[in-house]
Amino acid sequence: MKAIGAIDMDTINSKRIAWHAAIFCGTVISIWSVAAFLSGLAQVNWQVSELLRQYLIAVGLMQEFHTLSDFYTHIKGVEYIIAVLFLGAFPAFYTYLNRTKGGIVTKT
Repeated sequence: MKAIGAIDMDTINSKRIAWHAAIFCGTVISIWSVAAFLSGLAQVNWQVSELLRQYLIAVGLMQEFHTLSDFYTHIKGVEYIIAVLFLGAFPAFYTYLNRTKGGIVTKT
């Protein structure tokens, strides 16, 4: 029978193994990510901006326009989204600005 407050050595050893495994996994992932980043930089002749451009194109945050018509179509789409947002947000903002303020009742 164990005394109250006694430390179980199996628990300590399992926590130590889990801690070391977490450190090992973090180290392996860090080494892999640095190697991937340096490999990508080497492919684009050590130009960080080109690597960033290729990444943004790959994830879809930026797109290449091959013709002026493609670019114009994109700009018109963005303009339409801004107009729709304005038409939705302006009435709400207008009612927020022109709301009536309740009177304050005081006892004298």
